[in-house]
Amino acid sequence: MKKSTWTKNSFAGLTRALLAVVLSAAVALPVSAGPREQAAQIHNRIAGVPASTDPVNNVLQRMEDAINGTEPSCATYGVTGATCAAYIAMDNVSFYNVTLKNFAAPWTNRDQSVFVPLNDYVATVIGMVRDDIPFNTLLSADLTYVGRPGVVPAAPAANSNDHYAQLESNNVNLRDDLVSAPQSSVQGIPSSATAGVMTSRAASEAFFVAGTNRAMFRFTLMNHMCNDMEQMHDPALSPDRIRQDVSRSPGGDSRLFLNNCIGCHTGMDPLAAAYAYYNWNETTMSLEYTAGIVQPKYFNNDLNFPQGFRTQDDQWENYWRRGQNSYLGFDPGLPGEGNGAKSMGEELGNSQAFASCQVRKVFRSICLRDPEDINDRNAVDAITTTFRQSGYRMRQVFADVAVHCMGQ
Repeated sequence: MKKSTWTKNSFAGLTRALLAVVLSAAVALPVSAGPREQAAQIHNRIAGVPASTDPVNNVLQRMEDAINGTEPSCATYGVTGATCAAYIAMDNVSFYNVTLKNFAAPWTNRDQSVFVPLNDYVATVIGMVRDDIPFNTLLSADLTYVGRPGVVPAAPAANSNDHYAQLESNNVNLRDDLVSAPQSSVQGIPSSATAGVMTSRAASEAFFVAGTNRAMFRFTLMNHMCNDMEQMHDPALSPDRIRQDVSRSPGGDSRLFLNNCIGCHTGMDPLAAAYAYYNWNETTMSLEYTAGIVQPKYFNNDLNFPQGFRTQDDQWENYWRRGQNSYLGFDPGLPGEGNGAKSMGEELGNSQAFASCQVRKVFRSICLRDPEDINDRNAVDAITTTFRQSGYRMRQVFADVAVHCMGQ
């Protein structure tokens, strides 16, 4: 088993979680929480540290004033009340360096561990949240975030994580010192081949290595649609694009294929075809993109069932638009098929399930629990609707969730 890597911010994240539990419990004790207790709760949950009461910049007082409707800086944020208090809390550097880092870190590795070094995937999530970049482009944009030039010795590179490791080891202020850049310029692939965090160096190393590229699809589904393949099992769809490596009679029993294997592969294989030109090159330690040439891994074990689908290019199709998985809510304005990872990322990123998943992940991060009752579920639905209708701004999601869990 791969050994976990513990970092300064990983320990900080663990401390933050424990501290938030203790502090939130203390705040939640009163039957009725006043504006000051609510302000403290919001700050503890968002930043993971107590709000400053320094006379020069009394953050806690500003947040209390915001809740009371008397804080003048709320006009700068363009929001009012408790939502403004949440935005004030998000000014804390710890929100970026710790909360968001630990929010995104599990998406970058197969163990789903928070104990990994800062990397380009995590930095991109942090930057998109900070800059209010529409989060539905997370899986399709030609975008990455790097340290401001000169802030650390190592430059961003397609074959090394040193740049990000140095940002973390030097405790660089990610709120102020991250800048955006075209991912294609760092990864050395065409802009048309970029697909947001799916083609980040970290994701490529974790999910494009060896195998058949189905791992990239499965973990994207888990991390950004909040479903694993078991939940998507649908044996009623057409099996015409299931690849040759899937035996139609595993162990000599075709019933296993018809009742089990087919249900996952009918949906996954037509979508994972979008990754046909990608591979993690373990020699160069970088993402490899072979335009127009299907990676050999797509023909692994092709004699298991020679009559199966043989991948010819990166054309994909979303079979889940019909049948029981149509509840994922794919955008009717998109064609549901295309070529390459970028268009497939747009298909996933514009679905109702993608938006709902982001809100539920924030809820778990800020409220320290899953939605429990009808009040929580209604809040998640309302926040999801606002998220989709207001430009997919993740800071708004963090603010709305923090307000929901601030105590009454």
